[in-house]
Amino acid sequence: MTKLENRVIDGVSTSSVTPFKKKLGSRLTKSQISVLQINLGKRCNLACTHCHVEAGPKRTEELSPEICHQLIEVIYKFPQIKIVDLTGGAPEMLYGFKPIVEAARHADKQVIVRSNLTIYFEEGFQDIPEYCAKHQLKIVASLPCYLQDNVDKMRGTGVYDRSILALQWLNKLGYGQKANLILDLVYNPQIPKTEQFSLTANQIQLEQDYKKFLKEHFDICFNNLFTITNLPIGRTKLHLQRQKLNTPYLKFLESNFNSSTIEHLMCRNELSIDYLGNVYDCDFNQMENLPAKLKGDETLTVGKLLEAGSLDLIDEVQTAPYCYGCTAGSGSSCGGALL
Repeated sequence: MTKLENRVIDGVSTSSVTPFKKKLGSRLTKSQISVLQINLGKRCNLACTHCHVEAGPKRTEELSPEICHQLIEVIYKFPQIKIVDLTGGAPEMLYGFKPIVEAARHADKQVIVRSNLTIYFEEGFQDIPEYCAKHQLKIVASLPCYLQDNVDKMRGTGVYDRSILALQWLNKLGYGQKANLILDLVYNPQIPKTEQFSLTANQIQLEQDYKKFLKEHFDICFNNLFTITNLPIGRTKLHLQRQKLNTPYLKFLESNFNSSTIEHLMCRNELSIDYLGNVYDCDFNQMENLPAKLKGDETLTVGKLLEAGSLDLIDEVQTAPYCYGCTAGSGSSCGGALL
């Protein structure tokens, strides 16, 4: 049992929630690493209420030149990396974004940029849509609902209108239409306010709803919709704690555990790297400061990966109660539902 699986939340011990490892009945093992997800920092032009990174305009954390250089070395050194996934904060506004993009594309990796869309209208970043198109970046854009009221409540007044304009801009560049310009959207459910919890909506049906609404009202098209469960970390966890809902929510997620999701979990074939160069099994563990470990409890850094000459040093994925969020119902990942 990890420390995170044996602490008190909302005055209730998480021992009332079955430890995730016990639920599995075995270790959660790593597969060969093929995805490098890099969190470039926590600075962002938005401060969304559901943000698990707790990013915002006042955050200053971002990648250093030294770690940026190491990451570029990793990208060139390991052909097994197929995808470089850039996140933040707003990755487009953080140090290292363009150098890492260009190194990864030069090394023939697919590059994903996780965008809030509104960054395109900030001073100094108006070139980003054309830059993404030039380098054929896959854009995964946050649009937690196709209705304005829900989006603005979660992300701030005016965000919906700017997001719509950004999507129309991307469509004009060929995104969502040309095979090499992929535009995917991300749905997040509203944060629970009562114990009337529900699983994330069916991804296939919701994608149809999004496409119909956005096409009819704004002539917008996109490729795929990803439904992502709100995990009880970051600002979502703070909200749940204030409402005394954190433990009940964890127990709800546990009650909907689906063992069929395990083989598809994103933590199994990816490494998540923070702006300091520390290595985690996934972005969620990164935000909860639960580092990836070798045998003997040794933690990893990008520098150690380079020294070892291998990305496949981790045998077992570190787990915590919030892992039930990725395994409830149809599952959840940075690429949407797992089943």
